[in-house]
Amino acid sequence: MAKSTYISENLNESHIALVKYLEDHEILYFKLKELAIQLPKSLGDNVNELVENLHQKGLLNRIERGVYAKPNYSNVNVLATFISPGSTLAYWSALHHHNLTERFPYTLFIKTIHRKRDTNILGSKVKFVTVKESKHIGTMLEGFGANGFLVTDREMTIVDCFDQPRYGGNLDDLIKAFANEKWDNERLITYTKAYGNIALTKRLGFLATLFHADSLQGFIQYAREQVNKKYSLIDAGGLDQGEFVNEWKLRLNIKRDNLLQMAQSGY
Repeated sequence: MAKSTYISENLNESHIALVKYLEDHEILYFKLKELAIQLPKSLGDNVNELVENLHQKGLLNRIERGVYAKPNYSNVNVLATFISPGSTLAYWSALHHHNLTERFPYTLFIKTIHRKRDTNILGSKVKFVTVKESKHIGTMLEGFGANGFLVTDREMTIVDCFDQPRYGGNLDDLIKAFANEKWDNERLITYTKAYGNIALTKRLGFLATLFHADSLQGFIQYAREQVNKKYSLIDAGGLDQGEFVNEWKLRLNIKRDNLLQMAQSGY
């Protein structure tokens, strides 16, 4: 809207009609183009100006260009996934959502198959991580109706975080979460297979033998079958040093005792 567009001081009949329409149809947030199609013709012809007027008056929040929400709506998880269709709450944010870490992420991590610039929604930083469509699996719906959003399930979350530790918070937390929770063999196999990251699979396979030798036998067997001839670091971001584990073709640049200590440590 041009800067010269007249912003009326009081609500006129069209403003009231639009607010009533949003209330009657329980619309908490919307995309301007989609709303214009739904509205009665009397409102749709000048919906851009009406919405901008309501935004200027504090009766709507602008989430990004062409996307608005009611001022009392603050579910950032929903809004962040809404502006990137098919996206999912993931990584550290999902880790915290599933109570797998007590550390609160001050950035909201969203996994998406579409390129999307990082943004800020209602004061929260939002980081969009683009992945291939084949890796956009293992999701579950949280919430109902307009308050629903997708989040990676527990197994997908732990695989994501070990695949991209920079988005997963603290490595100590990842080790602690993996060591102290129960995991589904088939999901771990399915998700690591989809990622095709041999180093990731070897790391999780080794950690499974360390912490879940009985309950994750299926995944451990699968992981062993993926072991290649190249040595990988247990901590991909650490120094190239430490014990060599021939069975898993891993180098423990974090000592076994330290890994065990991480599993038991508090926050």
